[in-house]
Amino acid sequence: MINITLPDGSVRQYDKGTTSMQIAMSISEGLARNVLAAEVNGHIWDASRPIEHDSTVKLLTWNDTGGKATFWHSSAHLMAEALEALYPGTKFGIGPAIETGFYYDVDFGDREFSSDDFKQIEDKMLELAKSREEYIRKPVSKAEATEYFIEKGDEYKLDLIKDLPDGSITFYTQGNFTDLCRGPHIPNTGFIKAAKLMNVAGAYWRGDETRKQLTRIYAVTFPKQSELTDYLHLIEEAKKRDHRKLGKELELFAFSEKVGMGLPLWLPKGTALRERLVDFMRKAQVRAGYEQVISPHIGHKNLYVTSGHYEKYGKDSFQPIQTPQEGEEFFLKPMNCPHHCEMYKTKPRSYKDLPVRYAEFGTVYRYEQSGELHGLTRVRGFTQDDAHLFCRPDQVKEEFKKVIDLVLYVFSALGFEDYTAQISLRDPENKAKYIGTDENWALAEQSIIEAANEKGLKTVVELGEAAFYGPKLDFMVKDALGRKWQLGTIQVDYNLPERFELEYTGSDNQKHRPVMIHRAPFGSLERFVAVLIEHCAGNFPLWLSPEQFIVLPISEKYEEYAKKLSEILKDSDICGLIDFRDEKIGRKIRDAEIKKIPYMLIVGEKEAAEGLVAVRKHGQGDLGSMTIEEFKQQIIKEITI
Repeated sequence: MINITLPDGSVRQYDKGTTSMQIAMSISEGLARNVLAAEVNGHIWDASRPIEHDSTVKLLTWNDTGGKATFWHSSAHLMAEALEALYPGTKFGIGPAIETGFYYDVDFGDREFSSDDFKQIEDKMLELAKSREEYIRKPVSKAEATEYFIEKGDEYKLDLIKDLPDGSITFYTQGNFTDLCRGPHIPNTGFIKAAKLMNVAGAYWRGDETRKQLTRIYAVTFPKQSELTDYLHLIEEAKKRDHRKLGKELELFAFSEKVGMGLPLWLPKGTALRERLVDFMRKAQVRAGYEQVISPHIGHKNLYVTSGHYEKYGKDSFQPIQTPQEGEEFFLKPMNCPHHCEMYKTKPRSYKDLPVRYAEFGTVYRYEQSGELHGLTRVRGFTQDDAHLFCRPDQVKEEFKKVIDLVLYVFSALGFEDYTAQISLRDPENKAKYIGTDENWALAEQSIIEAANEKGLKTVVELGEAAFYGPKLDFMVKDALGRKWQLGTIQVDYNLPERFELEYTGSDNQKHRPVMIHRAPFGSLERFVAVLIEHCAGNFPLWLSPEQFIVLPISEKYEEYAKKLSEILKDSDICGLIDFRDEKIGRKIRDAEIKKIPYMLIVGEKEAAEGLVAVRKHGQGDLGSMTIEEFKQQIIKEITI
């Protein structure tokens, strides 16, 4: 017998060799009908795979991230089967699940392929799915795998096999299709009830521009047709909210090839929005005891060698800056933390001085591949609302909890209500990716877990997602369309203080190492603004809006009154403008609505004579007439956060 521990902590005994599906059946037939895969001791397995030892088991359904990923990876195999049936001789590269479905890299040979072929493939996928063919796992030797794909003439699979150690290779077969794959997969194709091919692109084999370009087919599948319908509606809504589209329409930011790809230009309105975010965060940081600092945009190579960033990120940095002095090299700053470590070292520290909290809106630079750049969400130069706290070991958990409070304050002020805290730990199977001792990693990970629990956060644990120098707490936020974004991060670091030889004198008069906490509630201003634009569809909270009002005089006769109103509001730090155009009032209102300006103040003969404004709110319509003082007080109350 073996002991199986379930997510609720209960332990059940089963025969050795029991499968996750059999465990599901023992709990409920209804549950078993929905099980797609299982997480066994932290690894996702086929639900049909026998469990030979005491294990922790979580049954995965469509509602679990791991269940969706398994469903979509299995769908990639189904699409490959459909392609092979429709286009004999097709060769296949890789077909992973991604966040929004899956793709498969395909070599069609001389055959032309376009979106006109999508419908035929979708129909074939659903025809095959109805057969409810099982996904059958089979371990094979390297020689067997090689022989199979030599016979098929698939050089891409042979290229993959040569890098795999013998004894680690598995095939999966469903119906008439067999693929090289480590799995896992759903029980059978019958779970797949809806399929949609989304787009097609080119992709060099293994990302190497010297090798053949394959056809990458993106697709998505669902267990219900209604879910596909909802998803397609969501995509249309997302297109309307695309921050690149709205950023241009609202004149917030731009890009220029002459300036450089991935280097955003903040226009006046975008700068106003960005500065309001900075001001909001700066005030919150002052209240929390942070000190503002500024560091240069470049640093000597030795700085990043010491920190470990050169070793870990050197390939992702811009090329070094050579100075006239032989052998002297500088880098555009990829991180702010090494600079802050050097600031800490500028004078002796006592245990009474800690914690030291340095905050900086620091711009950093990383060389992203051009194909990975995407509006403001993936850029080459971005500004972090960065801070580094240097504290004693006994202060770590309390300081970490205070940072959690700051992150939640930011989310509350900006309307992000649905979030999960992801506890990102190092991969115990691949410690070479990280720096530092096992002891320090254990201390750091424990501090984060305890702090998150004590704050009552809804958490998930992800192995292998830690930074190279320490574990972290990442906040995964859902926007108004239910899409998940990583916003805000807090990290505990015992390693950089060691590498920079940071010290403080303890109460025992001995030298000790401080612990660093890295934190960025926004993450980067660029990414945060992009997510915010799409979350609120460009309808920003009033306190954040670049233009909070617009005065719309009915004719030229009332322009002086409009100027008087505007000056009164601006004297109270309420920002806006006047529409002086010689247009009908209906046109002015429509244009103000398109620009998403929160309040329209319409002034004509009656308003000028009686000292009033006719107020109209974006998206809501007329609010009636009021005095300018009444309107001003209403706005001041609304923008106070």
